[in-house]
Amino acid sequence: MGKLKTYQEQLQEIVEKGINAAEEQQKKLAAKPFDYAEKLENEAREYSVKTLRERYNGYSDSLFGQLRSLNNRFGSFAADLVAKLEKEAAEGAGAVAGTAEDVAETAESARKSVSGTGARKKPAARKSAASRSSSAGKASTTA
Repeated sequence: MGKLKTYQEQLQEIVEKGINAAEEQQKKLAAKPFDYAEKLENEAREYSVKTLRERYNGYSDSLFGQLRSLNNRFGSFAADLVAKLEKEAAEGAGAVAGTAEDVAETAESARKSVSGTGARKKPAARKSAASRSSSAGKASTTA
């Protein structure tokens, strides 16, 4: 039972540390907008609204430009990946087609071999018309 109590306490300590770390990060993140607002407030006194709008639009354009650039990089990466996958799929399909051709050739060879064997045996198994009529003639003379 002492081990269970120790495990419980260790687990609670781990959870407590996690909570503390999350709280600290949340406070840091929550402080950023206020820091920016205070900075903006100070700068707003120095600049006109027109200047603030221009700066905002400049930051906005820069941000969306970077996002577009990132999107292009992802698109290029995805295109390379798709091309590689298509190439591998084509190679796999070629291998499958080659195997299918080999199987078809083997089946055709086996069919010809079986057909050739059967054709040789059939005439030997049949009686000729002359031997059948001589057998029938002997049977009628004996009766």
